[in-house]
Amino acid sequence: MPLLPTEPTRPDTVVLIHGLWLTSRSWEHWADRYRSAGFQVLTPAWPGMDADVDTLRQNSAPIAELTIGEIVDHYERIVRDLPGPPIIMGHSFGGAFAQMLLDRGLGAACVGIDSAPIRGVTRLPLSTLRASLPVLRNPANRHRAVPLSLDEFHYAFTNTMSRSEAEQVYRRYHVPAAGNVLFDAALANLNPRTALRVDFGNERRAPLLLIAGGADHVVPPSVTRATAGRYRKSTAVTGYKEFPGRPHYTVGQPGWEEVADYALNWAVQAAQSAQPQPRH
Repeated sequence: MPLLPTEPTRPDTVVLIHGLWLTSRSWEHWADRYRSAGFQVLTPAWPGMDADVDTLRQNSAPIAELTIGEIVDHYERIVRDLPGPPIIMGHSFGGAFAQMLLDRGLGAACVGIDSAPIRGVTRLPLSTLRASLPVLRNPANRHRAVPLSLDEFHYAFTNTMSRSEAEQVYRRYHVPAAGNVLFDAALANLNPRTALRVDFGNERRAPLLLIAGGADHVVPPSVTRATAGRYRKSTAVTGYKEFPGRPHYTVGQPGWEEVADYALNWAVQAAQSAQPQPRH
């Protein structure tokens, strides 16, 4: 008797990876929304960054020497310990790390939101350079944890919001950034051994969605489009979605619900469509 087609299994877990200058607290709204939709949600911090924001501001030593390889290996261990492949989402550098995990064969689907570029993406808008200068202008910052001033944060993350709104975000979420991570990214296209790389032609990876904010200063849409373009050599599913007028602070700016819902719905549908069906 032939086997009847079965309904593809919906992934039941979402792993959210934060970006530079933020902590896992930045996902608090998305995590609550996804849990209310019936998903298990994990928001693990980068290694050593599981302390609260005030503690990390007062003692940023755990951040100072973090490396990309160390961070991604940390998330790989977390994902491999799960009973089934999760949806992996990342914001900013978290988006780049999510792509690296996908390239390692992990995850049922991946969403990179305002994702930092990976080796091979060469576009460098002036706004990206300006947002990175607080770290990159001093080579000694490679081994430091470097904070942003409120003005620098407002330009980089919340440029479409008022200063008073930006200050609220800054005080709740901002922490110093690992200089190593930003320097390694800045030099990735000059370093063939960089950890910040993927096989863009990998045809066995799970589906990937790249989301861009139309007013993002840190990762403008042109950078995200360039990243999506590099994946064209693969037959694996790659999607692109741009939300006009949104800054780098996509995960919390008013209206974040639209982005969160689009990301989750796309990932669930893509993961289910990519699952092999039984023969009949």
